[in-house]
Amino acid sequence: MNIYFVCTGNTCRSPMAAAILSHKNVSHIAVRSSGIFATPGADMSEHAKQTLAENKMNTAHAATNVTMEDMQWADLVLTMTEGHKQALLQMYPEQADKIFRLYEYVEAPMQDVYDPYGGDLATYQATFQALEQAIQSIINKLEE
Repeated sequence: MNIYFVCTGNTCRSPMAAAILSHKNVSHIAVRSSGIFATPGADMSEHAKQTLAENKMNTAHAATNVTMEDMQWADLVLTMTEGHKQALLQMYPEQADKIFRLYEYVEAPMQDVYDPYGGDLATYQATFQALEQAIQSIINKLEE
């Protein structure tokens, strides 16, 4: 199963989600992340890196933009917001059957994953915790 996380700049939410899922070391899952409006090669935000490092997770990352190749690679595309989902549906309508908001896929009542960009460390840690819970729900759902 190839899972592709998408956010805006690929410096906070989607790379944290990818790092969390990769860290779970689920044998049948490969993971990538990108952004809708990423600056290619940009590093992960400092607070995102610090939060991942505190949880002993990989912080190596270079931002990338969404590509058709990645969309075709993915079995499941999980966006952080409804806006990201709608953008991907417009850009890649032929991939619509595999594009979901993260919380939509895990049937959680929340709408969008909060964007911690520009926030303090505690804001990033809260986003990390929310992502970690949602990702565990993804794993549970896929193992059913």
